[in-house]
Formats: sequence, structure tokens, C-alpha cells
Amino acid sequence: MCIFCKIVEGQIPSNKIFENDDFLAFHDLYPKAPIHILVIPKKHVVCFQEVTAEMMAGMTPFIQEVATLTGIDKSGYRLIVNNGEDGGQEVHHLHFHVLGGGKLRFEHLTDETHKSL
Repeated sequence: MCIFCKIVEGQIPSNKIFENDDFLAFHDLYPKAPIHILVIPKKHVVCFQEVTAEMMAGMTPFIQEVATLTGIDKSGYRLIVNNGEDGGQEVHHLHFHVLGGGKLRFEHLTDETHKSL
């Protein structure tokens, strides 16, 4: 059982923001922004390539509600999904990063980074 499944089952504590029957939102332990929330399906889905249209239809309003609850719906936020090894996915349970709470930068996308690629 993966770490996110253990969080869903209550075996590992989390700082929950919001949940319903299908999804859970909680604070990231290692935030990259003033507000950094992880949104996961309660059902184990390995990566974005496995997401169904039906799941996304439910996840979209859920993420929008998380943005509203955290007060970043008007100021703006970033959604990130890392997919697979080359995409930087570390936990193999689908999760969306919701980042906000300030002006976000793209430090990893500088001209120097592109030159090194």
C-alpha cells in the first residue's frame, strides 16, 4: 500500500483541507509555496495516464473548491501533475499540487536551464 493510500485509510496522519467520498486534499509536508496542497483520488490511480474522464469531471470542481477554501481562487494558483519517472513523479499515486499564496516563479525554466538540456 502506498503512502497516499495509507493517508486515505487514516494510517498516516495528514493536515486535511477538504475531502469528499472520492478525493482528499491536504497540506504538502515540504511546501514549495506559501500554500501548497496535494489533491489525490481516494481510489489508487498510479499516474495521470490512468485517469478517466469521469474522475477528472469530479476532480475539477474539487480542486476549484480547494482553491476557494484556501483563498487563492481569485489571486491565482498553479496546478502541477508530475507523470512518470521522467516527469518527476516520486509517489506513484496520482496527485495534483495546488500552489499559491504569492507570486510564483519559474526558476526551473530559466535560459540557463534550457542551455544545459
